[in-house]
Amino acid sequence: MMSCSNCRPAALERGRCSRSRSARRVVTICKSHASSSKGAGKGKPAAAAAAAAAAAAAAAAPPLAPLLSSMNTPVVSPDDFHAPPGQLISINVMRPSSPLDVFRCIGCAKPECQGPSGCADPALAWRREPEGYLKQILTARVYKIAVETPLQHAPMLSKQLNNTILLKREDLQPVRSFKVRGAFNKMARLSQEQLDKGVICSSAGNHAQGVALAARTLGCSAIICMPTNAPVIKIDAVRELGGTVELVGESFFEAQQQAQARALTEGLTFISAYDDPYTIAGQGTIGHEILRQTDMEDIDYIFAPMGGGGMIAGIAAIAKALKPSIQIIGVEPSGANSMTQSLARGERVTLSRVDAFADGVAIKLPGAEPFRLCRELLDGSVLVDNSAISTAIKDVFNETRSILEPAGAVAVAGAKAFLQHYGLSGKRVVAVTSGANMNFDRLRLVSELVDVGSAEAMLAARIPDRNGAIAELLGMAAAADGTRLDVTELKYRFTGCAERRGTARLLLGLGVAPGSQQCRSLLESINSKEGFFATDISDMDLAQVHLRHMIGGPAVLEGGAEVPDERIFKVEYPELRGMLHKLLTPISPRWDLTLLHFRKTGQRSATALLGLRLPAAEVAAFEEAVAELDASFEFQELEGREREIFGLFV
Repeated sequence: MMSCSNCRPAALERGRCSRSRSARRVVTICKSHASSSKGAGKGKPAAAAAAAAAAAAAAAAPPLAPLLSSMNTPVVSPDDFHAPPGQLISINVMRPSSPLDVFRCIGCAKPECQGPSGCADPALAWRREPEGYLKQILTARVYKIAVETPLQHAPMLSKQLNNTILLKREDLQPVRSFKVRGAFNKMARLSQEQLDKGVICSSAGNHAQGVALAARTLGCSAIICMPTNAPVIKIDAVRELGGTVELVGESFFEAQQQAQARALTEGLTFISAYDDPYTIAGQGTIGHEILRQTDMEDIDYIFAPMGGGGMIAGIAAIAKALKPSIQIIGVEPSGANSMTQSLARGERVTLSRVDAFADGVAIKLPGAEPFRLCRELLDGSVLVDNSAISTAIKDVFNETRSILEPAGAVAVAGAKAFLQHYGLSGKRVVAVTSGANMNFDRLRLVSELVDVGSAEAMLAARIPDRNGAIAELLGMAAAADGTRLDVTELKYRFTGCAERRGTARLLLGLGVAPGSQQCRSLLESINSKEGFFATDISDMDLAQVHLRHMIGGPAVLEGGAEVPDERIFKVEYPELRGMLHKLLTPISPRWDLTLLHFRKTGQRSATALLGLRLPAAEVAAFEEAVAELDASFEFQELEGREREIFGLFV
């Protein structure tokens, strides 16, 4: 795990962070089972099959794919990096710049552009000049279709946090997202010949709408390559704006490869969502507006979401040029932390997978030009979890009656976490609400995650299996003055399993902040009573999405004994029709299913819990069977704390 525990908000210490790497596997068997599998010497068929599949995929890729890929950037897992919510994570400025981390136009093979400075186009020489971005932002061509959005005071959040919170309302743009700024600024500078040939881009939704609207305004055609699992609301919006939608692959990366390949072979102009100097300058107009809409002398912090990095790079470029003392802090979800890990290591990294909950910032590889600017100009970054993002959506709804998409609320979540982590007060803080293209299906998941981890604690408890024990537990759920705590959720089911007789297990939600003194005192009180045990699982996403719907007891055989050799896997795959059936096809009926749980969430990526009777001798055969699935399926066996908590209930 990586953590920068000594960072300070006022005087950020920049230096090297420790680092670790992990290689992605199609199937990850937990360590307690791995030795028996390896000992049998049967792991090679699955590996060979995976290698063959990778080779086949490479052979089928467009001929220009090598020019478009992330080349040799290190591949890491989002789980490789950890920091407490709100803790400022430092930027590694000591590591020499890598040739892979400089901006070049797609497919560029010009010798003069292959040097350490990257693109040598004279028309873009300004990007390396001291005030190059400042001048470009001040003269950006965005207001033909973009609007100057308000900087709105949030009185309830300000009172709650004891700081002045200002929301930069980019969710009020014509396409409900800031992306229209960068798209139009880039496209407005194209020649008539380029416009006549048309443009192409790749996007999960918001950038697509910006490009489609810009193309309609400029009178050119626009092809939008989108993943097949992009939200329907965004696909329909692009078509309504006149864009030609091409659904390609099951990830943003696949859509981007297709768009870039077509751009090179058909003479179309590729419009990057974030890795282009003119796109960055267009998005930097957000920073210009912030500095004009309030006294810049009074601004202490600006928080903005990071994904590819275009918006925050543009904001930092103008803010640091005009008022260097303003702290610019990027925010990312902990499950999609590509820019944070890249900045901490001092080199761009590619995530092996991303949590697509906040799909607008779920980027595997940050842009090269944004990375350079962020590394030079940002004061650090913070990470937030999905519960914090969901709670921020609720906070902004209470202030504005607008429903942000998860990516649109990331900056608000980060600002809250940062101010609370450092106990700051009296500061003037700006948070950019970057988008409001919410997929309606996702509202259910958001509502379930709201307040968990902030105002609601989820406890897993084990109590004596006797009459009155649940009431006794609830009797302990009280404040120091005897006031009863609000019970937000309670789930219990009797089980006759022979190995669990004498104890009962339940999930208990309480209106108390996790980690607070009140919560810690409650846990101490419960755990000091004979026969009672409780632990806080508010930070466990699997518990919020799956376990709270699965209180049914363990799988048992006739006679009440627990099923032996049961293993539970978390399986991630694109949330598309037919994928659950595709998942089960190589597995059932060969192995006995003991558990299966899936809920549609409206995200690009779905998670299912899959339980199987899988003796050690059959692990290699299981690996070989699931290797028949395509690479979009990723299996990981529950282990450690997750397996321990799930073991209480299932």
